[in-house]
Amino acid sequence: MALDPRQIDLIQDSFQKIRANLQPPSAFFYEALFRHAPQYREMFREDLEGQGMRFMSTLGVIVDNLGQPEAVEARFADLGVSHAALGITRAHFPPMEEALIDTLRNELGAGMTEETEAAWRAAYEEVAARIMAKGNIS
Repeated sequence: MALDPRQIDLIQDSFQKIRANLQPPSAFFYEALFRHAPQYREMFREDLEGQGMRFMSTLGVIVDNLGQPEAVEARFADLGVSHAALGITRAHFPPMEEALIDTLRNELGAGMTEETEAAWRAAYEEVAARIMAKGNIS
């Protein structure tokens, strides 16, 4: 990915701070998503706890491999194809970015510096672009 070593360190260090207990941020993420885009609620099944943990687990794998994008290319392809099959479009991605940033702010507090937020946003945009490309999402 087109992230510099400092950005990768900021992302990995900040994610490490929440990694020990991912359930609260996984729940907060979906609350934030539905605040940003309430119309998305109907797209999800009732098991948001399980969905949230899958999201955080996938996020962890991506974070761990930020310096080695080839290690997660298959995951990007799977995500792209599965999201395209659900009717996800490019327009669905910005509210998810805002929900992720809200979640990180909530979990990290003052640790979510402007520099850390900028790194997360750069990573999100890169990951979203790869997922959309792999799924031919427009």
